[in-house]
Amino acid sequence: MYAALDIGGTKIAGALVDAEGRVTRRVQRPTPAKESARVLMGAVGEVLNSLAGDPAWASVRGLGIASAGPVDTVGGTVSPVNIPAWRCFPLVDEVRAHPLLAPGVEPVLVGDAVAMAAAEHWKGAARGVDNALCMVVSTGVGGGLVLNGRLHHGRSGNAGHIGHISVDLDGDPCPCGARGCVEGLASGTAIARRARAAGWTPPQGEAATAAEVAASARRGDALALAAFDRAAQALAAGIAATATLVEIEAAVIGGGVAQAGDLLFTPLRRHLDTYATLDFVRGIQVRPAALAQDAGLVGAVAAVREPERLARAGEAVA
Repeated sequence: MYAALDIGGTKIAGALVDAEGRVTRRVQRPTPAKESARVLMGAVGEVLNSLAGDPAWASVRGLGIASAGPVDTVGGTVSPVNIPAWRCFPLVDEVRAHPLLAPGVEPVLVGDAVAMAAAEHWKGAARGVDNALCMVVSTGVGGGLVLNGRLHHGRSGNAGHIGHISVDLDGDPCPCGARGCVEGLASGTAIARRARAAGWTPPQGEAATAAEVAASARRGDALALAAFDRAAQALAAGIAATATLVEIEAAVIGGGVAQAGDLLFTPLRRHLDTYATLDFVRGIQVRPAALAQDAGLVGAVAAVREPERLARAGEAVA
């Protein structure tokens, strides 16, 4: 049995996951993203406490942490763009010190989108694909790469962080410090912001969220449809740039915004045809993620298991 944490700007989820990637227990708390570092860590502790109350906790042999990024997997720290109080926060050390974590269980940190890539390659829409980009499009936009059949972490664990590729040279400033980032155009927050700026208003009593923009788009609202089209164009530009660099075969899209379905995927495929024009990048398959809200949790476990899998493969070759 393995334990997993998935920490994002909206929620902190935890799970117990078996060796086949099945979630046997899941808990969740809202992320107090505007609170202090201590309050945030308190919410993580509550999730771990809840998991530790399950009898299967005694069988846990590894713990994976998927966190919004950037992350530093070498130093064990996180600096999520959407969680201001955590800058170079020593998350691995903090989780390691949890009193209910068994001695010898070493937390393994991975970016949330890299975790999603690991999960989709292990059990989901990228299974059997040797070269893929897997993206989380939600409060933020992140990505992870599978290259030559293996998860590609990069030096610090941030390889594939497509949300902060600039696709609009004159675009708005991004909290990361750059301009015109994919995240600033395609995240759920960006979709709602763009729709409001164009004159769209949510139904009375409803919040101005991407989900409400999607609901309006399904009713044929032109402003809502345009907001999704612009997000899809930004995603297409980022995917095509990635494909040109590393020759991916498929792009897997998950996260809350992907739940809009064809409102996102139809214009995304159309725009991708206009950006991915070179012979070796044409025909990229765009697939919805298969693991939905559990991708980060399953992927955190996949990241823990990957060194074990590679070690077994090496022993088999020897």
